[in-house]
Amino acid sequence: MKIGLIGGGVIGGGWAARFLLNGHDVVMYDPDPQAPRKIDEMLENARHAYSRLTYAPLPAEGTLTYAATPEEAADGVGFVQESAPERIELKRELLGAASRVAPADVVIASSTSGLLPSMLREGMTHPERLTVGHPFNPVYLLPLVELCSPSPETVERAAALYRSIGMHPLVVRQEIDGFISDRLLEALWREALWLVNDGVATVEEVDDAIRYGPGLRWSSMGTFLLYRIAGGEAGMRHFMAQFGPALQWPWTKLTDVPELTEELLAKLAHQSDAQAGGRSVRELERERDDALVAVLQALRGARVGAGGTLADYERTLLEQATVQSDALRWETSVLPEWVDYNGHATESSYLLMTSHAADELLGAIGIDAEYLRSGGSYYTVETHICHLDEAKAGDRLVVTTQVLGADEKRIHIFVRIARDGTLLATTEQMLLHVDTNAGRATAAPPHVLERVQALVEVHSSLPWPERAGRRIGLPSGAPS
Repeated sequence: MKIGLIGGGVIGGGWAARFLLNGHDVVMYDPDPQAPRKIDEMLENARHAYSRLTYAPLPAEGTLTYAATPEEAADGVGFVQESAPERIELKRELLGAASRVAPADVVIASSTSGLLPSMLREGMTHPERLTVGHPFNPVYLLPLVELCSPSPETVERAAALYRSIGMHPLVVRQEIDGFISDRLLEALWREALWLVNDGVATVEEVDDAIRYGPGLRWSSMGTFLLYRIAGGEAGMRHFMAQFGPALQWPWTKLTDVPELTEELLAKLAHQSDAQAGGRSVRELERERDDALVAVLQALRGARVGAGGTLADYERTLLEQATVQSDALRWETSVLPEWVDYNGHATESSYLLMTSHAADELLGAIGIDAEYLRSGGSYYTVETHICHLDEAKAGDRLVVTTQVLGADEKRIHIFVRIARDGTLLATTEQMLLHVDTNAGRATAAPPHVLERVQALVEVHSSLPWPERAGRRIGLPSGAPS
């Protein structure tokens, strides 16, 4: 699908990166002559993040072109995302221009962080197709997007597209200033400003109070579930009985904000510059992204919070994988955490790559999320790996899978891991079809077997791997 983007700042550039890296072509309108440079830099950071975020095969990157007008950006596209500055008249002008060009069935979403859709809709053609689609920075990594529209059909169509690119749509049931997430953030922001204004804490100390404490908990459980845990076995009612009265104490300044005097602004700027320590915005973004990727991957293992969204996104990517005429193929990079004290990729990293190669195969034969929920899957029951050369951090590797044979229950595969044509390792595996509900092996259903046999036939024309069928053992006659 071709996506029309109006506004190429931090948010619009983030949208461009997410759509492009998920295979969508993008037409961007932004009057800033520096927009192409800024978006190129942001896209490079996004590519770096995605190379570490998932090992599932990404689609071919979409193309990015620039439009001279908002009308040109909306012409002939299947979805429009507006991300202009938070000025109501400017947004109305741009949304109205896009609506007069985009066909009536094209959803138009606004990235506004607080303006109500009923206000933005004024002057639009077919205003019922407008929805708020409020993301969070960095858009290409954080999955949350808040949706707000009186039209359920518009919301569902937008949500379907957002889900397909790895996002978590949160529907705001009724119009409210700031929606949900920003209202919570605003409360924290006001308190943070007061703490700095009153000299209680520096900007770095305020950040430390979050990132070393509640921020770590919020990433997995949010607020209410954590407070329920804090109530012990008695739950939320006990927590509220114990700590609820404190809400009446005169701690908070939520209904007030310090005056943004020149003195306060200078203090904020000076402390913020000191905290950055000379790092550029792009360097800070790269550090932020690397940390977010690590958290998302950790959460993915437990399918908790945004980790569950990442796991679903990877499954979608695997399901979309196409069967090549010679072998299943995908690329990855050797991550620093894969490397041991010798500077080489560890044995476990090769097994991890093989595991993702097997997942790609399963996606190609129809083992999707619905199939897994129904109780069917393939499990690895035997593995043999040969190490032939070394890989180092940052190396770009190509992983190919060849199906050597199959029957109604088993699939025999051979995986090659190479760098620039040099074979680094091979892995041979046997996969067994199981009924996960019954906990036993079972024959795969006909529609899966049909796809498996198609792969067997395609791959039968490939040369038989030299190392297939090898086993560990000393040469005959060698001393024990």
